[in-house]
Amino acid sequence: MPERELVALTLQGTLPAFRVIVERTEKLVIHIISGLVPGREDQEDLTQETFLKAFQHLRHFQFDAKLSTWIARIAYNTCVSHLRKKKIPLSYGNEVADMSTPDNGTDPFSQLTEKVVVEILQEAIDRLQPLHKTLITLFHQEALSITEISHITGLPEGTVKSYLYRARRDLRDFLLITYKNREAL
Repeated sequence: MPERELVALTLQGTLPAFRVIVERTEKLVIHIISGLVPGREDQEDLTQETFLKAFQHLRHFQFDAKLSTWIARIAYNTCVSHLRKKKIPLSYGNEVADMSTPDNGTDPFSQLTEKVVVEILQEAIDRLQPLHKTLITLFHQEALSITEISHITGLPEGTVKSYLYRARRDLRDFLLITYKNREAL
């Protein structure tokens, strides 16, 4: 069902239409929130708050971006407000995102190797500063465009590109240092 139709049905009071919107965007919202806010309980509360705000302000959605981008921006702003209100500095999320690889018929050793690589990469991503972690997640795991990420975060596109470059550089440096040192042991 197209976004415009889901929004129209929701605004007419059809709650199952909003449920579809939530189902389509919840993974993205969870990625953003878990990247910025520590603590599972706060993450769950902020996820609910995000969707409540989206529902309450849906009539203001102008379709100048994708609905998922608009809701992701609400999630991002809700996290930033939460952290400011509680005077909590941006910190690393404690939860590891589900990055399991699909079973593509490869042998078990290859699947295990891929899983180890994914775990190593996720560990490195978790060590990034929260904004860089969020940008990497949105771009590489959620496959959002630079423009969409710019809408979500309110950062200019050039800044998003620059931060993504820095985040990738930091990932590379961490992996090189960490695994070069392990080889020396």
